[in-house]
Amino acid sequence: MSFLEKIKETAKETIKIESLAIKKLIDYIDDDFARAVELIYKCHGRVIITGIGKSANISQKIVASLNSTGTPSIFMHAADAIHGDLGIVLKDDIVICISKSGNTPEIKVLVPLIKNIGTKLIAIVSNVNSFLAKKSDFILRATVEKEACPNNLAPTSSTTAQLVIGDALTVALLKLRGFTHEDFAKFHPGGSLGKKLYMRVSDLYINNDAPKVFLKDKIKTIILEISEKRLGATAVLDKKNNICGIITDGDLRRMLEKNEILENITANDIMSINYKSIFKDELAVNSFYLMKKNNITQLIVIDEKNKYLGILHLHDILKEGII
Repeated sequence: MSFLEKIKETAKETIKIESLAIKKLIDYIDDDFARAVELIYKCHGRVIITGIGKSANISQKIVASLNSTGTPSIFMHAADAIHGDLGIVLKDDIVICISKSGNTPEIKVLVPLIKNIGTKLIAIVSNVNSFLAKKSDFILRATVEKEACPNNLAPTSSTTAQLVIGDALTVALLKLRGFTHEDFAKFHPGGSLGKKLYMRVSDLYINNDAPKVFLKDKIKTIILEISEKRLGATAVLDKKNNICGIITDGDLRRMLEKNEILENITANDIMSINYKSIFKDELAVNSFYLMKKNNITQLIVIDEKNKYLGILHLHDILKEGII
């Protein structure tokens, strides 16, 4: 076997071992898990998650997941907790302690102190016969038979299992809370993810001038309007300002290919009546999907009374980083 083949084989074996470990977790979702979720759901305090070593790293990820889905959580390092940080734990809080062995010295010192405060203790642990498991109110089993590490030492399968149990906990709570897209947007206002969930068409088109011509306007007026407004298109309106159609750069090019005499050509002769429109209150990301579906780069923006408001261009969406 070549050097590169050995590398690939090791990677595949790692994934195989960890995937089998995750699959077995399904059998460990029991009444303790359900009661733990119910306890957190009804909790009036916060969820304090603690661990040491690699389990501490997993704790921080679970804290981030819970916070972003409506469950207030705080990370507390197990070693720091026994040197003063335990003061962040209040009686109405719930503590989740993550450990593979459940028997580390820091855990053995910390657990009795937590119990003295009177808070409920949930263990995410591999060894169900450990000190941590026996002292906890609820046990969430993250049991693994072996690590993916060939020496069965480096936390690999065990930390993956902890992470998956944390995700299961997070999603179960999310569903109980009826957490919606709108709720998610409140906690993720930054970046493309947040913009997909809260930015509306009205936030984008308003920055553009609204190009418009009327049915009897001549070719020069049309070209000047499209050129000045720099959106590659203009809406065509009647005398009552009702939308009749749209003229794009492409429509102009096709017209020039077909006609040599231009002075009598009007907007009515060039426009496309099969225009695509979108309501101003629609999510901006949906405008992108509508453009993509119809292979176009502009949409006419309207209100609930079908009144013309402006034009949204694909570049407006891309500039915001929504896609």
